This record gives sequence, structure tokens and C-alpha cells, in this order.
Amino acid sequence: MQKRNFACLVLALFLSGMWTSCNQQPAEGDDVIQADVLVYGGTAAAVMAAVQVKQMGKSVIVVSPDQHLGGLSSGGLGWTDTGNKRVIGGLARQFYHKIYQHYQDSAAWKWQTQSAYGNRGQGTPAIDGAERTMWIFEPSAAEAAFEDFIQEYDIELYRNEWLDRESGVEMLGSSINRISTLSGKKYQAKQFIDATYEGDLMAAAGVSYHVGREANSVYGEEWNGIQTGVLHHDHYFKKPTDPYQEKGNPESGVLARISTEPPGEFGEGDKRIQAYCFRMCLSNHPDNRVPFPKPEGYDPEQYELLVRVFEDGWDELFRKFDPIPNRKTDTNNHGPFSTDNIGMNYDYPDATYERRREIIAEHETYQKGLMYFLANDPRIPKEHQDELNQWGLAKDEFIDNGNWPHQLYIREARRMIGNYVMTEHEVMGKRPVTESVGMGSYTMDSHNVQRYIKPDGFVQNEGDIGVKPEQPYQIHLGALLPRAAECTNLTVPICVSSSHIAFGSIRMEPVFMILGQSAATVAVQAIEEEIAVQDVPYDKIKERLESDGQILAYTKEATSATK
Repeated sequence: MQKRNFACLVLALFLSGMWTSCNQQPAEGDDVIQADVLVYGGTAAAVMAAVQVKQMGKSVIVVSPDQHLGGLSSGGLGWTDTGNKRVIGGLARQFYHKIYQHYQDSAAWKWQTQSAYGNRGQGTPAIDGAERTMWIFEPSAAEAAFEDFIQEYDIELYRNEWLDRESGVEMLGSSINRISTLSGKKYQAKQFIDATYEGDLMAAAGVSYHVGREANSVYGEEWNGIQTGVLHHDHYFKKPTDPYQEKGNPESGVLARISTEPPGEFGEGDKRIQAYCFRMCLSNHPDNRVPFPKPEGYDPEQYELLVRVFEDGWDELFRKFDPIPNRKTDTNNHGPFSTDNIGMNYDYPDATYERRREIIAEHETYQKGLMYFLANDPRIPKEHQDELNQWGLAKDEFIDNGNWPHQLYIREARRMIGNYVMTEHEVMGKRPVTESVGMGSYTMDSHNVQRYIKPDGFVQNEGDIGVKPEQPYQIHLGALLPRAAECTNLTVPICVSSSHIAFGSIRMEPVFMILGQSAATVAVQAIEEEIAVQDVPYDKIKERLESDGQILAYTKEATSATK
């Protein structure tokens, strides 16, 4: 679309649904908060997007439904799923540089010395002195880094502001004019960025999306769809485990947390999504440890299946107590029955706020109950229980939330169906990407989706997939963009246009930061050119991203310097 002459073309563009609201003003008397770009969300991607807008000379407001900034990056996921660090550039790398700077101060090491922590990591060091980056950190350190970005760039931020999803998105043709929140506040911008895990603004604007797993036939994939019989990682029952209240007797009823529904046909699609959990931050320092609390509504029967797992000789309880600084952990799901609350989140993506709160509360009760059960039930092997009781919630983390993470791990929710759909073909290097706006490299990683009873009468998990790309892959510009007929002034850096299994790799926090910066770049350039986001020339996007340190292509010799 050509640049507009306001006097001649406004009416035509409005009628054609292509007015990007660049020149709109609120009606007289309206109390509307305005900026060039509005970022909806409080995630790491939201912060990076807002910073990029400011760096490009435009005004920005962040409307966050969250009180705490950073999403999972400050919500317990301190053991960063980086993949190949060489393809993490731009503002994402600046974030990890801030973390590095924080831990260079001896005062940051309250509960252990830096030398005692060492330089642990996932194949590569947690602390990269040559690059002045650090990749493993405490939740509080991450949140402080995000708050520092907000202060440094003087970003206008509205916390605890929830989009009115029913009537709070005002469209003019195929562009968003303004949004309103449940508090009654109204916001107007020329460009909008949905940087939430759920994609609420995207959905409310009428943009197409998908929830669940596509059939393999949809995009010609191998690892999408129902994956019965595929057992990756260590998150499955390795020995025949009886699912019934009375072993061997189906008429006695099924233990809790096991579905009696058929799992579906291999390779077919469904509406199920990978399991959620909280990434707990635990401590084994006696002065910084809170005993695992007994949650309201605790029901030990919910964990009967876990007893049978221990009876089978399972001894991997502490496998994912990943160490972060100051004698703390990023504790993640591991094994056949763990912190992943399998099958209890299917309706979350499209649920009302009230229903989502119920789902989050159920997950919290389940996971707190799991830890209390492990710490106290006499059927847990004594050697495991004694070791577990050396741990507890970290007293100095999440101090306004009972030391419990403020963010549930939303591993996937809605995924846009946009200008370009990323699939396993792009991730696995089988199909080239011509318009890269960033790179990913992590394994295509889907956690379990369901727990079912096999035809042989034993229980098994399904949906856990781990397939590693041979090398980093490029993410297409079109994956951030809705179809032009649906919305012309919105970019989406988290709920990107992607198949379920491709999203399993893209969904890593460093990648979300990368895509947040790239989405903001497109938004600002659309404002500058007075065109739709779909019409911004890729060469112009590429030039700016590369000048800002984004890595758009991979070579084994590629390096990234902290800007």
C-alpha cells in the first residue's frame, strides 16, 4: 500500500478496512491514554518490545494485566532454555548482560559464594565471561532487570489492567482504534502489540487462531498430532503401572489424574494442549527455607499413582532440581508423575478470566499438595523424603505471594493463524525461511498432553516430544503478522503463527524476547511509512534489526557482542 495523502485517502482507506488509525484522535471529552504504540502484556517480550519502540524514537505505553514484569523469566524459569546462545542477540542479550552485571556484585551472593556456585549450565557455562552474559539466575534478579529496563527508558506502564475481552477492542475496518480495560481506562495507539501468553488482544480483535494439536496431515508433519506410543525424555511410565483403585480390577475405579477417555488415533489432531506447572524456586539453606505448606483442599488421594511409581523403583525425584545461584533451584517437571498437571488445562486458552483463575488455583493446590505429600506421606521412601525435607520454598522469593511463583507456566495457549505458519519443516531445516526476524534453536519440546489407559490395561502418558534441530533455524516475519484482511496494525511475538510442534521450540523465553523486539521494529516502521504492518518492506526491517544486534542467520562462526 502506498503512502497516504490524508486529505484525499482517509475515507477510501476507512471504507476498505485498511486505516491503521495513525491519524485518529479521541472524541472531544474522552479521557483516553494515547501513544504511538501500545504493548499489551507484562511478559519479557512485552518489556523488550516497549524498549525497542523507545529506542526507535516513538512513544509507548505498556498495559499489563500483571503486577510483576517478566512473565516466566521472572516467574521461576531461571534455568534458561537457551539452545545455541550464539543466535540470541539484540535486547535479549542485553537482558542476560544485566543479569551478568548483577552477579558481578559480591552483595548478590547472600546465601553462597560465587565460587561455591561454580559455573554450572546446560552444556555451556552459566556465566560467559567473554560475552559478559549470564544465563541462570534467581527470579528476583530477573524481575529487577526488567524493572531496570522500564526505568532506564522511562516507559509508561499500567499494571493490573485487564483487557475487556467482550467489548474492549474497538475496530475501524481491519485496524484496532482503541482498547479499554476492566477498570474503565481507555487506550489509543497507532500500532498494537499482543505480548501475552494467551493472545487475548489478538483474539478480541478477530484474528484467526488455533488451540490444540493439528493433525499431521494439515502441514505434512511427523511430530504433531496425537503421539500414542512415542516415548521421549523421561516423562513416561517405564514399567507397567496399574491405574485401578484395586490393582487388576477395572470395576474398582480409576486412580485420580488418569483419563478414562480414549486417547485418539495416532497422528490426528485434538484440542488438548501440553501440561502447565509452576517453576518453583526452592532453597536448602536453613535460614532461607520455608517448609512445604499444606494447601487448603489437600487430598492425598490425588497422588496415589505416584506411590505406585515409587513402588516400581523410581529414584529420579531430584533430577530437575536445577541449581541457580544462592543455593536455590529452578524446579521443573520430571518423571511420569510430577509437577506437570496433565489434562487439567484444556479450556484455559479461551476461558474467561474467572475460569482461568479457577484453573490456576487448581494447579497451585495440586502442586503444593504434591510437595506436601512427598514431604510428609509415610509411603514415600524414607531416603527420598529425608532429602526432600532439606528443601523448602525460598523465603526471599515471591515474597508477596507466599513464596509461590506469581506466573503459571503457560506452555501454549492460542496460536495465531497468520501470514506465514511456522512448522516442523522450518524448524528442522527442511524448508528455507526467506524473511527472518530472529532465530530459535531449542528442541521441539512438547510436554505431556494426556494420561490414559492403554489397551493392555496399564497407564501411560502421551504427548511428550523432544526432537532436536540439527542447527538453529530462522523465524519468518509472517509468523508475527495477522492476515491483512483481519488486522493491519497488530503484531504478535508470543502467540505466533505456528503449528503445535514447531511452537514447542519457538516458545522459549529468549526467543520471545527476540520476537518482541522484532515485532516492535515492524510496528514503528509501519507508523513511519504510514502503512499496514503487512506492507513494511522486509529489507527495511532487516536493516534495522541487524543494526540493533539481532541475529537473523546462522553460521558456525557467528558471534554476538553485548551492545
